[in-house]
Amino acid sequence: MTALCHCLQFFYHQRPLDFPTKYFQFFFIGPFFSQRLSSLFSTSTRPFPNYSPKKPSIRDSEIVCQISTAIKLRHSEPLHHILKAYESKFRSDYLIWVLMDIKNDYQLVLDFVDWVALRRDPTLEARCIVIQIAVASKDLKMAHKLIREFWEKPNLDISLSFTHFVEQLIYTYRDWGSDPRTFDVLFQVLVECRMLNEAKDLFHKLLNYGLVISVDSCNLYLTHLSRDIDGLPNIIKVFKEFPEVGVRWNTASYNIIIGSLCRSGKVREAHHLLLQMEWKGCIPDIVTYSTVINGYCHAGELQIVLKLLEEMQIKGVRLNRYTYNSIIFLLCKSGQVMEAEKILREMLTLQITPDNVVYTTLIDGFCKLGNIPAAYKLFDEMRSQKICSDVITYTAIICGLVQSGKMMEVGNLFQEMQRIGLEADEVTYTAVIDGYCKAGDIKRAFSLHNQMVQMGLTPTVATYTALADGLCKNGELETANELLHEMCRKGLQLNIYTYNCIVNGLCKAGNIRQAVQLMEEMEISGFQPDTITYTTIMDAYCKTGEIVKAHELLRKMLEKGLQPTVVTFNVLVNGFCMSGMLEDAEKLLTWMLEKGIRPNATTYNSIIRQYCIKNNMRRTTEIYRGMFAQGVIPDSNTYNILIKGHSKARNMKEAWFLSREMIEKGFSLTASSYNALIKGFLRRKKISEATELFEEMRREGLPADREIYSIFADMNYEEGNMEATLDLCDEAIEKCLVVLPEDRDLQILGHLQVSSS
Repeated sequence: MTALCHCLQFFYHQRPLDFPTKYFQFFFIGPFFSQRLSSLFSTSTRPFPNYSPKKPSIRDSEIVCQISTAIKLRHSEPLHHILKAYESKFRSDYLIWVLMDIKNDYQLVLDFVDWVALRRDPTLEARCIVIQIAVASKDLKMAHKLIREFWEKPNLDISLSFTHFVEQLIYTYRDWGSDPRTFDVLFQVLVECRMLNEAKDLFHKLLNYGLVISVDSCNLYLTHLSRDIDGLPNIIKVFKEFPEVGVRWNTASYNIIIGSLCRSGKVREAHHLLLQMEWKGCIPDIVTYSTVINGYCHAGELQIVLKLLEEMQIKGVRLNRYTYNSIIFLLCKSGQVMEAEKILREMLTLQITPDNVVYTTLIDGFCKLGNIPAAYKLFDEMRSQKICSDVITYTAIICGLVQSGKMMEVGNLFQEMQRIGLEADEVTYTAVIDGYCKAGDIKRAFSLHNQMVQMGLTPTVATYTALADGLCKNGELETANELLHEMCRKGLQLNIYTYNCIVNGLCKAGNIRQAVQLMEEMEISGFQPDTITYTTIMDAYCKTGEIVKAHELLRKMLEKGLQPTVVTFNVLVNGFCMSGMLEDAEKLLTWMLEKGIRPNATTYNSIIRQYCIKNNMRRTTEIYRGMFAQGVIPDSNTYNILIKGHSKARNMKEAWFLSREMIEKGFSLTASSYNALIKGFLRRKKISEATELFEEMRREGLPADREIYSIFADMNYEEGNMEATLDLCDEAIEKCLVVLPEDRDLQILGHLQVSSS
């Protein structure tokens, strides 16, 4: 719990919770409570009627007496032997008369009723009598079965049968058991059979006899009401009305209402109800808190979540797995995935076993940050703990790998899914297709599309959008246009994402004029270009150095009432930097901060990269520190840029520190960062450090550049280590780094050939 509070403290600025008066009115004088129940029901109650069945004749009385005596005296024998002589004479009326004699022997009652049921269907009156006896004998399961069997009869007139059944149960109540649980069981069966109106009618009818259905049965009624899509008004109405006639809600009741409110997005009303519980004598439990916390987590209300966690800690309510799941979801949604993983470690310390949902949420979070090694580590941890990965888990990693451009690993993972029997869905296929399109492998993307169709899956707009995007990036604009027409023929509606995809493809292909024209056509077709449309074209202008046109597009965007996102500003900052207008880029960053627009790592990376190129590491460090001051967490690009910058400036202590910090946070050094570090150490004559990094780089499977291979080949040659020199030359050739050897390289190769011969 300590780690959890520490993780969330970053977001928390204490302020009192403000619940408006309307939330109080919602529960006490709201729109669903039209009149008081005291005016609907009379305070006087009527007695249950005396039972007065049909009287048997003298002859019938003799036969009934004989049957009763026989089965009492010979109860150890099978009834079909004892009563064989009476089968032809037995009438349906006899059942009730015999039950009058044997009602105190419950097992004998059940045996006799079974014998009768094999020969003729008992009357409704007889069935209700047996139900009364079963409840009086505390066999509620049998009573439930007998009532359920009645309502499951085919071709039953529900309205008429309900009236008759309730009348008979009331009629037989006083003399055959007088146990109010009989009506509780009936109420439960009606609710289970989705006869909610009949259940409510029964509830009100019993009030006339001074009986109130138990709170547990009422909770079952609330639960079923809460499952209806539009059931919230009804459940609130019942929750307010029933206490007026004697129902005392318990913690479980409040949990049902709170859950229903949270599912309907009324989290603050649910929280207010939690605060009311104790006034009503009900103590909130872990389910209550977890439900409200989950609601706030999905609403992104970090501050209130922390307040509730503190309250739980004070009251000694321990967190369960469901609560932890919600907190982890919230942190991942906020981009604080490292903090979310700390919560996972706390769960394991407290021996609360995480489930598939927790791991999948974290894996998805790390993948969205581009931290694939951390995601894979959790994936392996799931396997070691025998927690099954599902399609969603695999899809999360596949999406992360797609964003990182690691299509070989995507292919392997996709095949692994199929090998272990997991069937990829439309989302998985679309993610892989999108990956191949981004990698320019259109042929394989369309092959997967065909496989998807053969599997019986229907390609979505997102699938076709990915294919169209790939075609555009590949310069096949006519084919992309044909694909869009195919979408229309299949009844799929083009959406803003599809148009944006084509605009992006045109921009990537350098056809900015066509992209602008398509944006104008969008408006004619009824699709208003959004922030992404404008940002995409602005990015294209910035990359071609047309900053004035990018500014003009921003002005038009603002005139249309569209709000720029951090990506829009990142495009402009990067444009300024690429055009050498660093001062303007920093002014824009300052303006963003003043306006409360929070920059991200990408914003700072553009400026840091340009200062590194200019070898101004003092200003680079100032920008980097400012980034931390604003609470922006560096990403892998930040670290790689800084490492290369400091290495180039020979600040090897700083570069080395950053490389170790980067690895500790789960990020990976790029080949260019390794090359920069190695060259930096070599310039400073730090041979052992350079060698250590070179070997580490080779273990990671990353290629060094030609200069580094030449340097280490020279060093090994001069030391007389011919085998190592030959290995390095072979490795350089394999990685296609040696094209035309210089004189020195030819000399080394000549010596190697001589020595090897």
